[in-house]
Amino acid sequence: MYDISKKRLVLFDFDGTLTSKDTLIEFIRFYHGDFRFILGFTLLSPILVMLKLKLIHNQKAKEIVLRYFFHGTPETTFHRQCLRFSPRIEKLLRPEARIALQQYTTDPETAVAVVSASPENWVRIWCDQANIPCIATRLENNNGRITGKITGKNCFGQEKAERIQQQFDLSQFSEIIAYGDSAGDREMLALAHKKFYKPFRQIT
Repeated sequence: MYDISKKRLVLFDFDGTLTSKDTLIEFIRFYHGDFRFILGFTLLSPILVMLKLKLIHNQKAKEIVLRYFFHGTPETTFHRQCLRFSPRIEKLLRPEARIALQQYTTDPETAVAVVSASPENWVRIWCDQANIPCIATRLENNNGRITGKITGKNCFGQEKAERIQQQFDLSQFSEIIAYGDSAGDREMLALAHKKFYKPFRQIT
């Protein structure tokens, strides 16, 4: 769980908030190279249009993308590529994010967590290196291979709020601060006393 001596909880969305780009997109490009990346998203463009028009659920669209690019990939190979990708995340961090992370993680009375819709496979690697708890989407593994399906729910919207409340007893904190940048962060932001959106502008 968490250290009950902490008085303040700070929650960060990952993609677009701590980072300047979506790490799922960046990971796919890193894993497959530009040609397969462009070809794949060209073929998947009708799904992306449907998602934009809200004709398909966010989780369903994500699973279609994940299955296209990673179905049947050995988990060991996938994990090895996640380890190789992790140092690139550091280059994607926003300058404001570096400052905020330094401020909060060095405060002995503050607990910090990253809450991400991206797969935990690479987000957790970065979080572990930064000694920050990670709450993220979990990918299904069947007989040692990535299926492209999500285990449980995509860590997006209401699921973010529910996963946070499973991890932390929010009543124990005198202050909760949340940072987000998209509609998928609204429920997480609603838990906070102080909210920052798109991604470091404070809102009421």
